[in-house]
Amino acid sequence: MRAVRGTLARELVLFGGLVALIAVLLSGVTAWYTARGSAEAQERDRLGRQATVLSRVPRMSALLLEGEQLIAGSNGVRLAVLDASGTLRGPAADAVSNAQRDVLLARRPLSAAGTLDGRPVIVEGRTSGVGGVVLTKPTGEVDEAAARIRRSLVLPLCAGLAGAAVAGLLLARRIARPLARAATAAGRLAGGERGVAVPEPGPAEVAELGRAMAVLDRELARGEERQREFLLSISHEIRTPLTTMRGYAEALADGVIGADGVPGTGRVLVAEAQRLDRFLSDLLDLARLEADEFRLDPVVTDLGVLLQQASGVWRERCARHGVEFRWEPPGEEGCPPVRTDGFRVRQLAECLLENALRVTPAGRPVVLALAADPGGSGARIEVRDGGPGLTGADLAVAFERGALHARYRGERPVGSGLGLAIAHRLACRLGGSLAARGRGPEGGAVFTLTLPGAAPDPAP
Repeated sequence: MRAVRGTLARELVLFGGLVALIAVLLSGVTAWYTARGSAEAQERDRLGRQATVLSRVPRMSALLLEGEQLIAGSNGVRLAVLDASGTLRGPAADAVSNAQRDVLLARRPLSAAGTLDGRPVIVEGRTSGVGGVVLTKPTGEVDEAAARIRRSLVLPLCAGLAGAAVAGLLLARRIARPLARAATAAGRLAGGERGVAVPEPGPAEVAELGRAMAVLDRELARGEERQREFLLSISHEIRTPLTTMRGYAEALADGVIGADGVPGTGRVLVAEAQRLDRFLSDLLDLARLEADEFRLDPVVTDLGVLLQQASGVWRERCARHGVEFRWEPPGEEGCPPVRTDGFRVRQLAECLLENALRVTPAGRPVVLALAADPGGSGARIEVRDGGPGLTGADLAVAFERGALHARYRGERPVGSGLGLAIAHRLACRLGGSLAARGRGPEGGAVFTLTLPGAAPDPAP
């Protein structure tokens, strides 16, 4: 079964809540362990200030010793007095060790821990010119202060967690709402609707998504319009031979054509059938080129030999139409070998030659040239003709299916409208490029196929 996916808003809220929970827990744990140290530091600071004040009393009297409870109150503080002779007197004297007393005698502040009446206490001592004072306080009092600090942290931590959850919800709604609108628009595009308005407000990434979908909408509409035009053109071209074949077939069936006219009718039917076969072959070639399973068999190929063989065939074919054919082999510098599929290269060259022959009038040339690529280590194949050439507008759509066919169908000889599209896709599959120029030395169009050179064999 397919797993049920939650919404983006829900996932953002959960993720934000989880992050906030982890942050609150880490903050709480940190505060929990630092509360004890903070409470002790506060108590030591308080005791230290008290000890400093008491140590500056000119003379510590017995009344002060006896009334230390009245001074300290009921907070558990105990006091001891260090006189000029170095003797400690008072309830807190037992909590001070000899080493700690030496610290006081050296006129240095004392901050330590000790034990008084079997209970752990914190010890703070200060001295002056006439003596010193030591104050102690049970650590239990410090623990109670730490507990109060910890209890005071619960409410702020809960408030922080709630605030993070609310902020996560608002953020999720802000992000998910434009994405939901974009998803709705994408669904409408997928359903065939065009001209869909995609809202752009939101974060920069969401706005960029909206603009990309608007571009996709325009390109889909443009592609579908071209596809419609192409299908209309192809259907017109296919219907013409079908109508011709049907008319002659009905004439034969009705006995309108006599015995003498049967051979001529048969030739017409064969020519129209070949025309249909050419359309279907071009469509199949284009479909194969656009499919992933199109196969190539690249090997190191000598293009000079390959095109020399093709030139013999095309010289005779051009002569039958009164067109001059010229083969221009590479000069003295030669042409580097290329690693490619020789069969497909010849197929591509013959596709360009057929297109050139169709538009070249009698007495004008068709040229097949091979040379090294001046911009790299590969080879360059040119097909030039003496036809009418191409305009700038023609060059912009030269390799689109049926574009030139639809434009010049009533003005000059045209084929199926797929030849240049097939040649361009085949050049890309071969790893090369196919470019066009509107005018060449012979006055017509120039098509240039560039193929990369063969990579050197790896060293053994």
